[in-house]
Amino acid sequence: MFDLDHLQEIWTALSKNRLRTFLTAFGVFWGIFLLVLLLGSGNGLKNGMDAGFSGAATNSFFAWGMRTSKPFAGLPAGRSIEFTNADIEELRRQVPEAKVIAPRLQLGGHRGGATATRGIQTGSYSIMGDMPEIQTIQSLVVPRGRFLNHLDIEEKRKVAVIGSRVHEVLFEPEEDPLGQGIRINGVEFQVVGLFRSRQSGNDGDRDAETIFVPFSTYQQAFNAANRVHWMAVTSVDGVKASVVEKKVLDILRARHKVSPEDNRGIGHWNLEEEYEKIQGLFTGIKLLMWIVGVGTLAAGAIGVSNIMLIIVRERTKELGIRRAIGATPWKVQGQIVFEAVLLTLGSGLLGLSAGVGLLELVNRLLPPAVPGGEPQMFQNPGVTLEAAVLALAVLVASGVLAGLAPARRAVAITPMEALRS
Repeated sequence: MFDLDHLQEIWTALSKNRLRTFLTAFGVFWGIFLLVLLLGSGNGLKNGMDAGFSGAATNSFFAWGMRTSKPFAGLPAGRSIEFTNADIEELRRQVPEAKVIAPRLQLGGHRGGATATRGIQTGSYSIMGDMPEIQTIQSLVVPRGRFLNHLDIEEKRKVAVIGSRVHEVLFEPEEDPLGQGIRINGVEFQVVGLFRSRQSGNDGDRDAETIFVPFSTYQQAFNAANRVHWMAVTSVDGVKASVVEKKVLDILRARHKVSPEDNRGIGHWNLEEEYEKIQGLFTGIKLLMWIVGVGTLAAGAIGVSNIMLIIVRERTKELGIRRAIGATPWKVQGQIVFEAVLLTLGSGLLGLSAGVGLLELVNRLLPPAVPGGEPQMFQNPGVTLEAAVLALAVLVASGVLAGLAPARRAVAITPMEALRS
């Protein structure tokens, strides 16, 4: 049934009305082409999003003190909650599920700024008192020098790691900042590293204007005593951050006598939940793209079914003669289905190739991703092998379904009916 003569016969039948055949094949071509473009574009956006989170601790959350909104344990509402070093030590003791508990401080408070100078150069920057682990949590790259280490914390060293914008303002373009001194609110610090953030947009700009100093040094140099402005916490592998978050918040509320029903006493933000929401969003977008693409492909398959019905009608006499000389219904039906699959698969493969080719062209035109550099919002668009195989399976299934109705119509033709026509 699938020899060269049969293929020639199919070509003859389809080429009788080439415009009709072309328009029908184009429907399938466009359906699979659109499906590939949609899936590739979705993957490009998702790759950009994943690059934005690359290296960051997506299993992390942050907590900070606020003002209570409800009275509790004989204490009035409106109390200001401030964390201390003792809170950090207690959490490290009671929450083994927490991999990192990093206290944080900032001059001027959240989003506040402080003055840093070097000679006659001066600027206002975010001055952060941090632990070394914040490098992993915030996905920071240190191309020159080093980041903070635990010896800096233990010895309360006056060292600083500066952002790229700080370097541009306080130093000459070709000047090496390592080992140089800068003054922060009048206190001398030595620059030991230059960092770059992987984040983009406002977050990346803010990181570029940030200076990190050891947490313990900050407390001593800027009279912070044992205060902690907020903390960053990550969970151990296999434990969700939300589980650790609940345990941490319960302990902090108990220590600071905050009502369990008071949602304002202690602020918190879970990066893991935000990441999962974004992942869910892209899953929904991908599903929508499949629905749109398969729907368009189905419209093309209906066109194939219609043209096959017309071809069957035009070949009524031929099919009747085949039946008369001994062709079984199954053989006639298989022939029509094969013709529909061939038309669908052929045009679909062209659409698949065109879609993949266009995505590859777009990928080559995009600026290359720089390791450790600022992530692109759209990168590496393309379809996976699994998606391509699934698309081919959908094509074959569409061809079979498109050929069923014409095949049944062909089988229903009796030899006598065909000869009378």
